[in-house]
Amino acid sequence: MSDSSTLVTAAHFEYIAKRTATEDAFLANLKRAARDEGLPPIWIAPEQGSFLQILLRVAGAREVVEVGTLAGYSAIWMARALPQGGRVRTIEYAKEHADFARAWIAKSDVFDKVQVFEGKGVDVLATFAADSADAAFLDADKGSYPAYLAESLRIVRKGGLILVDNAFAFGQLLDEKPKDREVEAVRAFNDLMAKEKRVQGMIVPIGDGLWVAVKS
Repeated sequence: MSDSSTLVTAAHFEYIAKRTATEDAFLANLKRAARDEGLPPIWIAPEQGSFLQILLRVAGAREVVEVGTLAGYSAIWMARALPQGGRVRTIEYAKEHADFARAWIAKSDVFDKVQVFEGKGVDVLATFAADSADAAFLDADKGSYPAYLAESLRIVRKGGLILVDNAFAFGQLLDEKPKDREVEAVRAFNDLMAKEKRVQGMIVPIGDGLWVAVKS
């Protein structure tokens, strides 16, 4: 036992990744095809995908909402953790990304567990019923995170999970002069989450930092 925390370094991240379930050939091929078609090479780390699966299984999740489909990589990871009849409703703004994701999801082992919605995140979320999801995963434009959170708090049931990616702002969270324009939005959202009374959450240092919160 210790009353102090261990500083997490890049070596610790590498150690964790080497001891966590990794992506299979299908997901690796999906990423390769996405790069070949010019999609932004942005997706969760494999160890993060495995961690999401653990969280969803522990929570007994059947219904998941995702904002930010991109290539469908994280949706497939999460859908694989759901029981028969489970579903990931994933939202993508860009048509070319939604089309790519649909094509690869259709070829996957969870083709019947993922439904791709096309449109603005806040608009699509507004069409989902209250308390209709067990978990929400937010991984889209950071400036809209507060709006996505507000809708997620309506959609996710009491005791459900709200998971938010990029809490470390692409590795620039603590930089004095960050280069990415969305860093300030991430910082503001992190402060918002820390003060939000309707959840109990914390940033888990995996991938680019993952908010893991339970709706009160």
